[in-house]
Amino acid sequence: MKARIVRIGNSRGIRLPKPLLEEAGLGEEVELRASEGSILISPATGRRAGWAKAAQLLHQRAEDRALDTPLATRFDRLEWKW
Repeated sequence: MKARIVRIGNSRGIRLPKPLLEEAGLGEEVELRASEGSILISPATGRRAGWAKAAQLLHQRAEDRALDTPLATRFDRLEWKW
């Protein structure tokens, strides 16, 4: 499919047909990468995508515990009031 690059303010852009976006599985937010002679458009992923599932797996395996024994700090010993 050919598209024309158009002026959008001081930038340039292209219009992507809705069926093409749906076929590619793209939503409202995308990531763009440029390489020699091309621009790749891919679905945007959150910076912490998959962390919740990983945390659940750690909890199920009982691997979500502290690695070191907690140590009392100076604040804990001298200033903390119950």
